[in-house]
Amino acid sequence: SDADYDKAINSGPVAADDVVAASPWAASVKQAKKLVTGGTKTSEVFSWEDSKTKKISGFDAAIAQALARYIIGGSDDARTLLDITQVTSDTRETVLGNGSVQAVIATYTITPERAKKIDFAGPYYSSGQAVLVRADESKITGVSDLAGVKVAVQSGSSSITALQKAAPQAEQTPFNDHNTCLSALETKQVDAYVVDESLLLSAMQGSEAFKIVGEPFTQDPYGIGLPQGSDAKAFVNAFLKEIYDDGTWEKIWQATIGVIT
Repeated sequence: SDADYDKAINSGPVAADDVVAASPWAASVKQAKKLVTGGTKTSEVFSWEDSKTKKISGFDAAIAQALARYIIGGSDDARTLLDITQVTSDTRETVLGNGSVQAVIATYTITPERAKKIDFAGPYYSSGQAVLVRADESKITGVSDLAGVKVAVQSGSSSITALQKAAPQAEQTPFNDHNTCLSALETKQVDAYVVDESLLLSAMQGSEAFKIVGEPFTQDPYGIGLPQGSDAKAFVNAFLKEIYDDGTWEKIWQATIGVIT
């Protein structure tokens, strides 16, 4: 419910003034009175904007809102302390590198390749690559059945490498984002879609068009992307420890992902 969600993001810890002042990254956020993150507004369960109220809710959104309140404090509505810039798998490192966002919280799997370009705090959640098909599909029962099958993947995502290892004969078809991949599956441009299971659970909310087949075939830790070489990693890891320890993380999970699992 909205009440449970709002309680989760507005009752968590707030950093002491001297803790924030000791971090140039956090101090700049507090001075601006706004945390700007790269994320999404179209992923139910993780980060979705209500078209009527314009409120953004979801697991990733809540982590970002709680982080904004942890840094800035002084607000009974953590939603007002966060601005989200829409990103795709291809643009996440770019927006961090050019300074247009201060963090990326967007089902962002930690990989060695990405960690060469940016810093990661966390992980704060773990998912795994899984296979989505149309509800009437009977031949595809898991990743082992994807040889010769046209499979949608998000361009620049970790799904590409994971699928190449698990099903090297699958015919990968890259699309720009999650919704385009779903559309391609629904319109039969492809016959499967591989991405983190958490996003697939989101896609199935309120829709009977799709089903997940088989079990996740990887373990993918989600991290908070941060500018490389800044003090942000240590600061955000301290925040994550606090919300684990005081139960805020659990409240956020229960109000979002926990509703559908």
